[in-house]
Amino acid sequence: MLKHAIRIHNRILPSLRKFATSTEHQWSTKVPKERVDCVVIGAGVVGLAVARELALRGRDVLVLESASTFGTGTSSRNSEVIHAGIYYPPNSLKAIFCVRGRDLLYRYCSEHNIPHKQIGKLIVATRASEIPKLDDLTNRGIQNGVDGLQMMEGSEAMRMEPELQCLKALLSPLSGILDSHSLMLSLVGESENNGATFSYNTTVVGGYLEEHHICLHISETKHLKNWDGGSPSHSELVLIPNLVVNSAGLSAPILARRFNGLQVVPPAYYARGCYFTFSSSKAPPFNHLIYPIPEEGGLGVHVTLDLDGQMKFGPDVEWIDGIDDISSFLNKYDYSVRANRSEVFYPEIRKYYPNLEDNSLQPGYAGIRPKLSGRGQPSVDFVIQGEDIHGIGNLVNLFGIESPGLTSSMAIAEHIAARFLPR
Repeated sequence: MLKHAIRIHNRILPSLRKFATSTEHQWSTKVPKERVDCVVIGAGVVGLAVARELALRGRDVLVLESASTFGTGTSSRNSEVIHAGIYYPPNSLKAIFCVRGRDLLYRYCSEHNIPHKQIGKLIVATRASEIPKLDDLTNRGIQNGVDGLQMMEGSEAMRMEPELQCLKALLSPLSGILDSHSLMLSLVGESENNGATFSYNTTVVGGYLEEHHICLHISETKHLKNWDGGSPSHSELVLIPNLVVNSAGLSAPILARRFNGLQVVPPAYYARGCYFTFSSSKAPPFNHLIYPIPEEGGLGVHVTLDLDGQMKFGPDVEWIDGIDDISSFLNKYDYSVRANRSEVFYPEIRKYYPNLEDNSLQPGYAGIRPKLSGRGQPSVDFVIQGEDIHGIGNLVNLFGIESPGLTSSMAIAEHIAARFLPR
């Protein structure tokens, strides 16, 4: 059963156990069907922001999450940084949503007592060859409407941060940090207070088109553990929504390819990023976020401070092969951090923090970026795919929502509600 009951429109669905023994599979006409208003697939920070926005606008919202709680994937495995909006091409979705989302996020955190701090960031050039790239970042940030950017000589930056070594630095005073779990908990609470329903341990395993609208096949997550992903799975419920937002993060493209009749799905790539914590008995040497010049696939191994003053370094970029559908739905990615990977971290960090002591890095955690471009390919923008692209009236796909996805989350939600919400 799907938690034995899913509250939809203030009523309880009847038990589905009698269907579990049926010999007919996901296309069976005996599978119960339910009409619903808005379905959000995935309870990461973007899905939660979308659910809240839709609920605030008076819609009946059902959030389906394959895990046992919210925010177990990329949303809980990142740097917890509020980005200013510097890195992204002007007029791109990443630039627009990051700048707008930053303002919305700071306001939301202040109004809802979410722990956060606007500590600022220094992006540093440690070699002469990096200075033109720093100039480019400055110009790009200005074009994106990022206020307060200040280019400074290395000597000035090193007076601000005595342990820092660099030739030049770009100060971004609008960058900050937050407690992402507290943010997500608040979004869940506000969504539920406005009538949204959350169904955890519930997986969307596919869908089909009916009169140019998507219908969703639903299964309890535990029933997928012995499924090979190829043969038809038991669909315990079919939902017929007015609006579907596929915000499944790493699984979003994989799920979209299981929507029969959907033709436009971009290729998916995955980049693991590891973090190491600073374990020295000394106090953290920095008061600002410290970022190197961006690298292919990421923003470089940078310094992040959490709200308790603890310091961590990361993430790096490690391209990984794709994963099968079921492992993706069950979030069975390899999140391990190998201790010997610190051998890559020490020389990168010492480019801007030369006094980093041996044996001061301890394995922390890892996350995986949902990317739309692979090794050696230029970075790709967020993809928000609606009817104008795929021709399906009630479906919005969110693809490649990597950094700055956390910062952009509330702006993405605002955009979806304004553009795609049925009137």
